[in-house]
Amino acid sequence: MIVLGVMKYSQITDDLFIGTTPYAEHYPELREMGVSLVINMRIERRPRPDPGSPPVRSLWLPTFDTPLLPIPLHVMERGAKAALQVIDTGGRVYVHCAAGRHRGVAMGAAILIAQGHSAAEAMQLIKEQRPVADPYIWYIRRQIERFAQRWNALGSGHPANG
Repeated sequence: MIVLGVMKYSQITDDLFIGTTPYAEHYPELREMGVSLVINMRIERRPRPDPGSPPVRSLWLPTFDTPLLPIPLHVMERGAKAALQVIDTGGRVYVHCAAGRHRGVAMGAAILIAQGHSAAEAMQLIKEQRPVADPYIWYIRRQIERFAQRWNALGSGHPANG
């Protein structure tokens, strides 16, 4: 795990990072890392604006982290599609929630699945690269597996699913 001030993150693949909430002072480092999209999964905190020019793009997908209100599959699909657009043009994506354990991990897994990984491969890779991640907690795992079924059934337009 790499620590940058109060932002803690892990590089999952060459083009995907999962971590904690970045603040305005972290955007120069994110830019240095090649991040061109930040996906915020926190319902309780809007994205911090990037003071840089050009600003790193932000996508806010407010979700809860609770078994009673699972992350909607259409939200995971929206994030995965946005991430693929960035990755396919050579950019990198930083996904976060509060601690980088559940919501950000679910979205990170969705991105990996959209790139052609199975749900099991995505969860294992995230867990190996980010030990604090918990993709196997039942309600997060269930949504990751449901997303994989839906994404693969729809074909979802990416060459890996094509």
